Amino acid sequence: MTRSTCPLCDTPTSAEHAPFCSRGCRDRDLLQWLGDGYRIPVKDDENGLDSIDSAD
Repeated sequence: MTRSTCPLCDTPTSAEHAPFCSRGCRDRDLLQWLGDGYRIPVKDDENGLDSIDSAD
């Protein structure tokens, strides 16, 4: 059986905090989501609209 590792620090995961190893890594990941750390950058087109929103 393959033991999974924490996506942030590569240490073995804890069943209590899965898929992370500890509460610290779990909270650090949450802060990345809340602070737009995982945001995908979008370039503006000539009209000033986001290129993802230009479905017209």
